[in-house]
Amino acid sequence: MYMRLQEKYKKKIVPKMMAEYPYKNIFAVPRLVKAVINVGFGRNVKDKVFIDNVISSLTRLAGQKPILTKAKKSISAFKIKQGMIIGAMVSLRGKRMYDFVEKLIHITFPRVKDFRGLSENQLDKQGNLSIGIRENLAFPEINADEVDKIHSLEVCLNTTANDREPALALFKLMGFPFKHEESEYGRKERNNIKHD
Repeated sequence: MYMRLQEKYKKKIVPKMMAEYPYKNIFAVPRLVKAVINVGFGRNVKDKVFIDNVISSLTRLAGQKPILTKAKKSISAFKIKQGMIIGAMVSLRGKRMYDFVEKLIHITFPRVKDFRGLSENQLDKQGNLSIGIRENLAFPEINADEVDKIHSLEVCLNTTANDREPALALFKLMGFPFKHEESEYGRKERNNIKHD
């Protein structure tokens, strides 16, 4: 029987994490807090059709309307002024977050062209995972016939882990497909070995 991700976390992932790490209670076990979907407008910052397309796209795939993000400071090289609208983002929590992440793992990743898995380097020191997706068409809600311009997006998954190792274990148990690659730590160790 298929188990939804939120239920899987409670029934299977939490016991495995507690067996692997010295967590004293279930509330100490790392968990997902929010999923943030972000699109920067880039060179299309003054293109109203493109911006409307992004807003429509994010609303469909997230199930809620995005907020517009503004530049915190002026950057003359990019012709950006402080307060200028430069992107759109959606923050998901609770059931919507779990539904989105489940769809990301089982539907979106397999639809991404030449997808070879995620790199462990996409995980930061605080245990948050950043994923760049080149085409919004990878999401099942987006119909290619209705899209004027394809755009990329970034998904940031925030956890309570506060460390890379338990966060990586959490994401792997959730079903995120990571590449089999040598970690940065492994490379350093290998480079420190002296050859006779």
